[in-house]
Amino acid sequence: MTANGTSVMTGRTAASERVDWVDYAKGICIVMVVMMHSVLGVEAAAGQTGFMHAVVAFAKPFRMPDFFLISGLFLPLVIDRDWRTYLDRKVVHFAYFYVLWVTIQFGFKAPAFAAETSWQHAGTMYLESFIEPFGTLWFIYLLPIFFVVIKLTRRLPAPLILALAAMLEASHIGTGWTVIDEFCSRFVYIYSGYLFANSVFALSNGARARPWLAVAGLIAWALVNAALVALGISEWPVISLALGLAGACAIITIGTLLARANLLDGLRFCGEHSIVIYLAFFLPMAATRTLLLKTGIIADIGMVSLLVTIVGVLGALVIWRAALAVHADFLFERPAAFWIAPKKTRATLQAAE
Repeated sequence: MTANGTSVMTGRTAASERVDWVDYAKGICIVMVVMMHSVLGVEAAAGQTGFMHAVVAFAKPFRMPDFFLISGLFLPLVIDRDWRTYLDRKVVHFAYFYVLWVTIQFGFKAPAFAAETSWQHAGTMYLESFIEPFGTLWFIYLLPIFFVVIKLTRRLPAPLILALAAMLEASHIGTGWTVIDEFCSRFVYIYSGYLFANSVFALSNGARARPWLAVAGLIAWALVNAALVALGISEWPVISLALGLAGACAIITIGTLLARANLLDGLRFCGEHSIVIYLAFFLPMAATRTLLLKTGIIADIGMVSLLVTIVGVLGALVIWRAALAVHADFLFERPAAFWIAPKKTRATLQAAE
């Protein structure tokens, strides 16, 4: 993006317009996230693995890096906003949904926790979730922290911040605290999205202009990524960073090619509502997993994992539409009472504009 608010986006000049390939890329990201939770959950409950395990393993090096890199792309447009507006859009926004949905998730899981220990312990676990992110919600817990850190450090030399971020990722820090560990592992990606936004959009434009060259590049990337995963070295220092960045570029390229060909519009829709899916997929995912494994209707664990993934994604969208139909908009749209800055004309739930 350029300093005057225009961009290198093909056919786009207004920041308020949606960018088609970004929605496709986010759609791929959110499906991979649901797939990971679905597959690993099914396999843990069944005590065996299926064909979907290989897909999850292939995506592991870039599954979260691409989500964070994409989340940083539009920060150059908003980084210089006054603190009140910035905190409203980038902190309060996500804090509202975290508090709401951690409470909802805990409401479903608390009886099981209490049965294992006590209701007092379950209550303590709920309070701890505001320090140690609960379940699948760590992503939206961490995003506001990243946004604040980037704004606070925007006057510091960018090469220095990038080098420190890369060192943190390569260190593979493991304290056992999700916020610390994931911050160290992921900050380099969202900062790269913020710092190299122009280059990312140029990459997309290049893929759109030369699709066959882009396809050749994707094939080469897929072979290298698969080989390093198979060799068990994909998580080695430096290699993990390289695969994370390469995978993010690959997802951006795939999103661009899909947008160019106007294919898989449902995937674009998922990307446009990626946080809706992220917030609500746990319930249909868990319910479908339990149903399929208890009934044994489908014996193949890989097929069970695939169905749980599909129902997790579609079920979340059904929950969203049902909530809107019964005027429970507050589940997916932040009420005016929780805005600390003037409300936008159209308040949509998006990951990182």
